[in-house]
Amino acid sequence: MASAFAHAALGATLGKLILPERRHWPYWVAAAACAALPDVDALGYKLGVPYESLWGHRGLTHSLLAAALVAAVGVLWSRLARAGQRPAAARLGLLLFLATASHGVLDAMTTGGLGVAFFSPWDLERYFFGLRPIKVSPIGIKAFFSGRGLRVLASEAVWVGLPCLVLLGLQRQLAKVQRKRF
Repeated sequence: MASAFAHAALGATLGKLILPERRHWPYWVAAAACAALPDVDALGYKLGVPYESLWGHRGLTHSLLAAALVAAVGVLWSRLARAGQRPAAARLGLLLFLATASHGVLDAMTTGGLGVAFFSPWDLERYFFGLRPIKVSPIGIKAFFSGRGLRVLASEAVWVGLPCLVLLGLQRQLAKVQRKRF
């Protein structure tokens, strides 16, 4: 898996890109949380859930169905906010879906594991992408803060962090151009 840092960075970036107004910053945070959420299945290790099972790591929680359910719940939950403070439901749904689904995308680009069950529960096949440049993150806090963990962070800085910064920079430049035109 990619680390929680990379997942959250991508989720927050998607939040800023899809809901760019500064007043929507709580939704950027929600997108960061949604992007890391699928790894809740790692609790299964402690409970003896086999990795390759439906409920195992990179199984159902990493599926597109799970991303759609998280987005739907998030949109419903957002209805608790005052009407003037919440984004359009369609934009928020898109953001939360993409943020949650991005988790599987990053994991399918890592160098380890069994792949991602994108189409679970209907298809339990695990998939990787042809391009797999992100070093797989060790599981556990102690293992993460080791030489291997630092190599993972360096890999993520190149393959996740830099693209996020480039996209945010492009968004900023486009906003400047639009302000000058009007």
